Amino acid sequence: MNKTDLIAKTAAVSELSRKEAELAVNTVLNVLTEALAEGDKVQLVGFGSFEVKERPARVGRNPRTLEPVEIAASRSVVFHAGKALKDAVAEK
Repeated sequence: MNKTDLIAKTAAVSELSRKEAELAVNTVLNVLTEALAEGDKVQLVGFGSFEVKERPARVGRNPRTLEPVEIAASRSVVFHAGKALKDAVAEK
């Protein structure tokens, strides 16, 4: 399922127009993005939680030359599935 499919399904299930469903989906995604960019943890009970993890700078190796390479510090988003989501997926 991609974003277009999600919008179409949301419109069908909620009886919203396609434009209203698109606005709703985009608003939710924008709010999640802004919260994560600020470093907040987002918890959706029954679905899961999103949080930002800090990765420190480290030294890696170039696999071709085996020379040390400096890998910069970074931030990434991780998702932890909630129990209800895990159970729903396991049933299918």
